[in-house]
Amino acid sequence: MNSKLPTTIPEYLEHLRRSLAGADPALIQDALYDAEEYLRSELAENPGRSEAEVIAAVASSYGAPDEVAEIYRDTEVTVQTALRPPAPPPRKSALGRFFGVFADPRAYASLFYMLLSLATGIFYFTWVVAGFSVSLGLSITIIGIPLLILFFGSVRVLSLVEGRIVEVMLGERMPRRPLYTVRGRTIWQRIGDMFTDARTWSTLLYFLLMLPLGVAYFTLAIVLIATSLSFIAAPLLVWLGIADANVSIDGWQLLNVHGHVVGTSLPEWGLPAVFAAGIVLLFATMHIARGIGRLHGLMAKHLLVKTSQHA
Repeated sequence: MNSKLPTTIPEYLEHLRRSLAGADPALIQDALYDAEEYLRSELAENPGRSEAEVIAAVASSYGAPDEVAEIYRDTEVTVQTALRPPAPPPRKSALGRFFGVFADPRAYASLFYMLLSLATGIFYFTWVVAGFSVSLGLSITIIGIPLLILFFGSVRVLSLVEGRIVEVMLGERMPRRPLYTVRGRTIWQRIGDMFTDARTWSTLLYFLLMLPLGVAYFTLAIVLIATSLSFIAAPLLVWLGIADANVSIDGWQLLNVHGHVVGTSLPEWGLPAVFAAGIVLLFATMHIARGIGRLHGLMAKHLLVKTSQHA
């Protein structure tokens, strides 16, 4: 087996990458990072050995690239099965699938992500615009370049944080380790790689997009929830005797006359239709939230995860 083993760490990582071809890009990123960390630590603990000797020594414990790739594939299936929320019971009819959305935890998580995205979108947009403009404006000074490097480093950290939020709430597999980098290169080469890496700029684009998307998600969620709940509450208030129907006002408003608390201009015969519309809209809101969650997860995967086959 030793004759088939790579003789350098970059060769080992490239072999591991090829062995994981077709796997989730986030899984590949995690596997490359873990393998490099392990091999570098073993090399540091054995300064008298070459990379080939260290790789041969750890092959029996850590494994050859093909073996490590197979372990990661098997572990990924086990972990994803354990982390995946319970699937809602299968519904055969169209009505069952429509109303069964309330049993899907992913719909609630996606709706919460839509509400949270306004806050995260404002933060990401502000961080990118302020950080990039300040560090770029100071680039002509002695502290400008270090600030720019720190800014790009912070963007990579934030991408990991957003990735964890996306994976937990939207169910899209995202990296759990930092981006793999070739450590045999000089510090200046690695800094240059950070600036020329397409993933760095796609991450910046994602953070900039999060502001308009966050506003749209939050507004849509609030409008749909408020409209559906008001449609449900209006007939209930009338039927419970708390409010009156068919009063001469335009829509709903608070009243202080004749002891009425609230009233509506809708006729009583139209209240059942409004109530039914509110119920249907509430369930439709959960479907919309779940669909947006899936689409946003795919977008995050495309912009935040390195998908190329070469580092």
